[in-house]
This record gives sequence, structure tokens and C-alpha cells, in this order.
Amino acid sequence: MAGAVFRQIDPRSPVPLYAQIADRIRIAIATGDLEPGAALPSVRQLASQLRVNPATVVQAYRELEEAGVVESRQGAGTFVRELAAPKREAERQREARRLVRRLLRDASALGVTRDDLEQALKTELKAKLP
Repeated sequence: MAGAVFRQIDPRSPVPLYAQIADRIRIAIATGDLEPGAALPSVRQLASQLRVNPATVVQAYRELEEAGVVESRQGAGTFVRELAAPKREAERQREARRLVRRLLRDASALGVTRDDLEQALKTELKAKLP
């Protein structure tokens, strides 16, 4: 699980590592890659794998718990909570908006025009999505 979910964690990004970790877990839950009841890696295990301070993982897990996405069970670990269909859809929409904002920010930084971006998006959507 951890390899696929966390392959886009970038220590050079201006986005804090804990936020990147939490975002990747949210995406995995919203897309169904992490099912309800699935155990997340232990704090030590994930910190070691990502080569980050365990406090960073604790902060990410805490943020997710406060959002009602995961639950910590004393002595057992952290688990994905069952999300009602509307909440799962809201998470998916939230992540879609986040991806679009990131795309727009990156495109702006590279000087990509709106027309160029729209054409590229149309082309990729035709090729990649059902």
C-alpha cells in the first residue's frame, strides 16, 4: 500500500510533508485504493519508509483523524473509517479541485496559456478517461 500511495511525496515541495502525506491518504481513500477498515502503516514504519521524522507522520494522522477520515485504536493502530457515499464523493471532489489548483499553479509558473492547457486537457481526457 505505502509504495503506491506515497510515491509522490516530495521533500522539496513547498507543501509541508505532513500535508502531502495526509493528502495522499485522502486521495487513496476517495478513489477506493484504501478501503474502510484498512490499516495504515504504523507511524514508525511510514516514517522510516519515507525517511521523515515520526512527528511528521503523527501530524498527518492527527489531521486525518480530526477530519473523520481515519480512527486511531489504542494499541492497534490507525484505520480507515467507513465514509458515507456523500462524504466519499465530497472527498473525491475536494481532491479533484486540489489537483486542478496545483495544475493551474504549475502551468502559470511555466507560462502555459489557458488555450494550451485546455487543449492538452481535452486531448488527455479523451485518451485516458472512460
